Formats: sequence, structure tokens, C-alpha cells
Amino acid sequence: MAKTALIVSAHSADFVWRCGGAIAAHAARGYEVTVVCLSYGERGESAKLWKQEGMTLDKVKAGRRVEAENAAKALDVHDIQFFDLGDYPLEMTREAKDRLVDVMRAVQPSFMMTHSKYDPYNTDHMYVSQWTLECRAIAQAWGHNPGQKILGAPQVYLFEPHQTEQMNWTPDVFLDISDVWDKKWAAIQAMAGQEHLWHYYKNVAENRANHFTRNSGGQSGGRPARYAEGFQSIYPRTVDEL
Repeated sequence: MAKTALIVSAHSADFVWRCGGAIAAHAARGYEVTVVCLSYGERGESAKLWKQEGMTLDKVKAGRRVEAENAAKALDVHDIQFFDLGDYPLEMTREAKDRLVDVMRAVQPSFMMTHSKYDPYNTDHMYVSQWTLECRAIAQAWGHNPGQKILGAPQVYLFEPHQTEQMNWTPDVFLDISDVWDKKWAAIQAMAGQEHLWHYYKNVAENRANHFTRNSGGQSGGRPARYAEGFQSIYPRTVDEL
């Protein structure tokens, strides 16, 4: 069976900033990574495009889609899907939830990634976190669309939000992405509509690399990393030894 992973991204750029390194690193290890963008971020996260004369909602959506597709290509994403649910506010109907459940069951991910549980600066993000957990539970239900293969129990990792100290987000996993940083940086640069965030997330990756190093086998005694990403796991991890 193919090794798979699923990323649920509120807006078309979120997967790039927050887990682009994890995507590229796992793709390099043979994982087929599927990304679902629930919206393009066309209203609330495309200010640079809206400042252009003659801009329309459809033009913004088209531009953000191209950016996301180029970023996905740079990260070796297996499949990227756009639900086009709108943003600010992003609202998910039962039909949209059923669609996400179908994706979860089709992909059968080894793990999933999505947003932090709390985000007072962007409620789209925290709602997507809740919806992802809700859809995971539905996808495990034998009575939902009987005949489909049910979902197992994949771990869900919450990727790093903006202004983490405000979000009640505590990382318990640090992933070294040094070997694939060039891929993530190329994906970041593909997001031309939010150029102001490029170096912010480069700095985040450098800071998390310090945390990786300090926690990889003892304080400052472990393997060094140049770039890393942090995640918070939702469910207990089962192990045979520590």
C-alpha cells in the first residue's frame, strides 16, 4: 500500500507556510501527499492583488489557484484539490463536510495536518481545525455511506499558526526540513500575493531548527538542523519502546 498523508488548508497559501517542509520531506520518502484547500483566501489574504486596478473576485481566485498549484509542484504534492468555499467567512456545509470525508476515505492517510484549535486573528483557521476533527470522526463511522472503506485512526498534527503565543498552540514535535528547504523556499516564493510573509516564515523555520537541535538527544547535544517545522499532535502516539 502507498504511504499517504492529507493536509487540510483553510486558504490556498496556508499549507505552504505551515507545513511545506513536512510535505516535501515525506514526498521524498515516498509518501503521496494530498492537499485540500477549502478556499483560495480570495477576500482576506490577497490584499496585494486587490490593489491592482481592475481586479475582480474571479481574477483573484484564478491568481491564487495558480500560485497554489505552482507551490504544490515545488513541494512534490501528489494531488491538490480546491473546494472553493469562500473565505472571511469560510463556511462549511454538510455537503462540503461529506466531500472532505470522501477525500479522507479515498486517501486513507497515515497522518493528517491542519490548523491550530484557536485563532482569534483568523477564525477561518480554528473552524477548519474543528471541521477536520469532525470529518475524521465521520470517516470512521461504519454507518456513514456503508460500503466505503472507513478511515482508520490517523494522527492529526496541528501546524504552527501566526503569532503562536496568542493561539494556545504548544508544539510537541519538531521536524527537520533542512534537506528540503530549497523546495519549501521555492513554494514560498510562488505565493506572490503574500510576499510580505516570505521572510517571516523563513525566520520561523530557523527558530524551530534551534528547538529541534536542543531537543534531539539532550539539551544542545543532538543533531543540528538549519530549518525545521513544529507541530502539535492531537491524539496519543502508541509505541513499543521509548
